[in-house]
Amino acid sequence: MKKPARNRRFLRFAGDINRHTPFVGMVLLLVVLWLMFAAGLYFAERGVESSTIDSYGKALYWGIAAFSTAGIADTPVSTAARVVGGIWIVIGSVLFFGTIVATVTAYFMRPMQRPHKQIIETVEYNLEQLEELDVDELDLLRETVDTLIEHVERIKRSRSPDQAD
Repeated sequence: MKKPARNRRFLRFAGDINRHTPFVGMVLLLVVLWLMFAAGLYFAERGVESSTIDSYGKALYWGIAAFSTAGIADTPVSTAARVVGGIWIVIGSVLFFGTIVATVTAYFMRPMQRPHKQIIETVEYNLEQLEELDVDELDLLRETVDTLIEHVERIKRSRSPDQAD
């Protein structure tokens, strides 16, 4: 059974994000650090009388609320927890927003680099989509391929036999 075009496009997009951007590694780093800083905050606040962060679950929630919105999380009471929390807010914010910016930038700058593999993948993708293209799109694809062939032939003719690899 053939997958709908929308699903194929999404899977291709997700694969491109995974292969060509720092997204997965940055998210994994963010999660690991979030778990570690939440544990540090919990241990620093554990046993402090007026603290509202009295469980690891609340420390996990605080870790997300603190770096993502910086305003809705309860304030740690102990000095050690405030230091741990302050460091986490800075590191977590930089990683979270940095991941978004780096992923978007890498994804949209990639076509501008035009590596040969990208060109081949684009041609292969278009060949897979032939059945879904209308007549105008097929004509445009034919013209593009003809131009590419002419360009390749010109390059071959301009190289002399002694310059060949």
